[in-house]
Amino acid sequence: MTILPDAIRRRGPWSLPNLLTYGRIAAIPALVALLFWPRDDWARWAALAIYVAAAITDYLDGWLARAWSQQSAIGRMLDPIADKLLVCALLLMLVHTETIKGWSIWAAIVILCREILVSGLREFLADLKVSVPVSKVAKWKTTAQLFALGFLVVGPAGDQVLPHNTQIGIVMLWIAAVLTIYTGWDYLNAGIRHLVAMDERAP
Repeated sequence: MTILPDAIRRRGPWSLPNLLTYGRIAAIPALVALLFWPRDDWARWAALAIYVAAAITDYLDGWLARAWSQQSAIGRMLDPIADKLLVCALLLMLVHTETIKGWSIWAAIVILCREILVSGLREFLADLKVSVPVSKVAKWKTTAQLFALGFLVVGPAGDQVLPHNTQIGIVMLWIAAVLTIYTGWDYLNAGIRHLVAMDERAP
C-alpha cells in the first residue's frame, strides 16, 4: 500500500481535493478579467489555459477524494457550487464579448435557468433526505457544455488555428441546451413527484 505524505493525507477543509476546488473558484475572476480583452488573442489563449486547468481539477478533486477517502462536507457543498459559478460567469462574459450573440443567447439563457432550477430543487430535496442521481444524459450534457465553453472561450483567436472554431462551439452549446431542457425536466419531474407524494400523505 502506498504511504502518502502527511500534506496529501490531510483531511478536512485543507485536503488536496478541496484545495483543487478552491482553485477552480479562484480561477473565475481571472477568466472574467481576461475576457474583458476579447480582441486580444493572448488573453483568449490565456483564458483557455486557465479554463482547461479548471476543467481538469473538476475531474481530479472528486476522483482524489474518493481514491484517498477524503470526502468532506465542505467538498460536497463547494464542488457543485464551483461548477455552476464557473459556467454562469463564462456564459455572461461570452455574451458580453459577443462570442455568443443573436439567437444563441437563448441557449445560454436555457443553461443558466437550468442551473438555478436544479440548484433550488437539489437544496429542497436534500431537506427531505431525497437524492436525485445524475443520469447518463446529464453527463452527456455536462460533456457537451464543457467542450462548447472551451471552443467559445478561445473564440476568434481559435478561428485562426481551427477554421470555424467559434461555430463549432455554438453548435455544441445548442446541443448542451437541448440536453439541458431534457435533464432539467427530469429533475423537475422528480421534485414534483415527491411534492405530490408529500401532499397525499399529509393529514
